[in-house]
Amino acid sequence: MWLFTNTGFVSAVSNGKDLMVRARDRESLEPIAESAQTEIVSTPQNDYPYRVIVSHEFFAKWVAHMATNITYKNFKSEVAATRGYDFAHPLMKVWSAMHEVEDVGARP
Repeated sequence: MWLFTNTGFVSAVSNGKDLMVRARDRESLEPIAESAQTEIVSTPQNDYPYRVIVSHEFFAKWVAHMATNITYKNFKSEVAATRGYDFAHPLMKVWSAMHEVEDVGARP
């Protein structure tokens, strides 16, 4: 699962028992690690250089917390405010790339 929040971008995958939540930048994992009271592990040899291990239940609660605390009216603007332009600019590229999967008849 890829998840973009106003605090960053993470990728969550199973490690067989728990979830390995990975990120390209340490800052994206800090809210999860702090909440789970766990350490961020540096894995520079892997595709994602940072990761934390958390239970499925913890991650589900964290995602629910992030969703129920949305107060912003525009996600891209919120990310620029919370993470800055250097993070928001690549996010805009993802947003733009996803136009490629828009249904043909979606717009008049």
